[in-house]
Amino acid sequence: MYPEDLIAPMRAELTNAGFEEFRDAEEMKAAIHGEGTTLVVINSVCGCAAGSCRPGVRMALSSPGAKPTRAVTAFAGNDKSSVDMARGLMMPFPPSSPSIALFKDGELVHMIERHHIEGRSAQALATNLTAAFEEFCS
Repeated sequence: MYPEDLIAPMRAELTNAGFEEFRDAEEMKAAIHGEGTTLVVINSVCGCAAGSCRPGVRMALSSPGAKPTRAVTAFAGNDKSSVDMARGLMMPFPPSSPSIALFKDGELVHMIERHHIEGRSAQALATNLTAAFEEFCS
């Protein structure tokens, strides 16, 4: 686990952008299984989370066009029960941090693993997500 004072600004990057943060497995499960589309970000302390993931998802959500019904997040290493729940619903993809998943009516429809985030720009990630939003959130 990371000290909360260390990760608080990293959490705030997403919650200030409108993400709901879940630390409880049942809350995460209910959000993912809710009607509509749910964007799930497994947040992390790594450089690719700071440089690409968090800025990319914020760009995608602020762009014009279709958007998911809700955006939720949990922090890897700290929010164990909610992260484990989300990762279980992301199967068959292996756990990775950061990662981004889009669910529609509880079904996984789009997945971005860490190896798709590392070395890519925030803009490239935002482009990927906005295309997924247009396909699944319209």
